[in-house]
Amino acid sequence: MVTIGKYIQQKAGYKAFIPEKFPPLELSLNEPKIVKLLANANLQLGKLDGLTKLLPDIDFFIFMYINKEAAYSSQVEGTRANLTDALQAGVERTPGLPKDVDDILHYIKAMNEGLNRLDKLPLSLRLIKEVHATLLTKARSSTNPHPGEFRKSQNWIMGTNPADARFVPPPPEYVMKAMGDLEKFFYSHEDLPILIKAGLIHSQFETIHPFLDGNGRTGRLLITFYLCQQKILERPVLYLSEHFKKHRDLYFSMLDEYRKGNIISWLDFFLKGIVRVAEEATQTSNKVIELREKDLHKISELGRASKNAIVLLKNLYKIPIINVRKIEEVADLSREAANQLVDRFVKLGILALKDKGKKYGRLFVYKDYLNLFEEK
Repeated sequence: MVTIGKYIQQKAGYKAFIPEKFPPLELSLNEPKIVKLLANANLQLGKLDGLTKLLPDIDFFIFMYINKEAAYSSQVEGTRANLTDALQAGVERTPGLPKDVDDILHYIKAMNEGLNRLDKLPLSLRLIKEVHATLLTKARSSTNPHPGEFRKSQNWIMGTNPADARFVPPPPEYVMKAMGDLEKFFYSHEDLPILIKAGLIHSQFETIHPFLDGNGRTGRLLITFYLCQQKILERPVLYLSEHFKKHRDLYFSMLDEYRKGNIISWLDFFLKGIVRVAEEATQTSNKVIELREKDLHKISELGRASKNAIVLLKNLYKIPIINVRKIEEVADLSREAANQLVDRFVKLGILALKDKGKKYGRLFVYKDYLNLFEEK
């Protein structure tokens, strides 16, 4: 056990968690199970990295994983909208979509902007604030969240007030110092394995809880940004929010354990998530390759129409929910030709009508592909 911080009584009558200097001096991670898990995590990441280089359209694969990550990270916070809702909203904002799909769309924008900014700006408090601003500016779910600003008042996790909360982060006067220590950690302790540092960065960020709102989502984005900056993978194809969402109660319990100084339990949970998510992403990569070959064989039998069919199939990896208007755009076709092409895809079993009773404003789903990314 190490000392991460301690609870200090506040004048308002509750205790708040005050972090010690980070990382703790007595940090030792030679626990056999962590060493073994770390080796397995690195092995699975190596397999994933090698396989994704074989994917025909890696940018489309990344697009789907960012959408999936956005959905699951938002669901950890209670959002009901799912991956299909987010993809549909990207094509057409129909009245039947859950209102909180907006949370997912903001997350996607924050992820993309953060990854792009990493090309020009080092991982820093400035970048974290920019990402937070994108995440919450004009977001549906937040009221007075002060996007892009560290908080100037007390917040808490669960409960109705700090007195009955599950966890009370440090008072605002401690936030800047604690975040400064965390920023220095990004670029120090190079003897620590990258995956271990990623786990500690996330748990410490969630402990500081520097914003009034959006800390969970920002902290999960931070995992991806750190791994990308460290080039643990050539492309951003590893996202942990599905693991956190599937084990939501355990996720919060392990963060509680971290604050008690039980770093090993937290890292055990974190590394197991990396192993499982990397294994599943590798399996998905293989299935994408197999599905593409199967559907390319189907459309090769369309004769003269196969050229336009190949263009449409390629775009379906990014837009697995599509309408005729979008098909006109991506395949550069007339309305009549686009309708004919979509009818052929339906007959081939590649596309399926999303709402069978609908005659106008029809949406079509590349179901076999979408199923690879949906929750199992």
